[in-house]
Amino acid sequence: MFLLDDILLFPATGIQWIAQAVNRAAQEAMAGDAEAIKVELRDLYMMLETGEISEPEYDAREKALLDRLENLRPEEE
Repeated sequence: MFLLDDILLFPATGIQWIAQAVNRAAQEAMAGDAEAIKVELRDLYMMLETGEISEPEYDAREKALLDRLENLRPEEE
């Protein structure tokens, strides 16, 4: 009887497994993107401190990076 249940429910469980795998991959990609943006922010700050860029340029680039980071966060309902 369990074999018949498995056969009948396979399409639903298969779709659920695929959806979970896609969700995991998306979460990992977002985490990687967030980490890359944080590294860029650190590098940007070092450029400011060493005088490679001006403060207005730093502010503009920092805002763009923070906006990208904010867009990665899931929207709260």
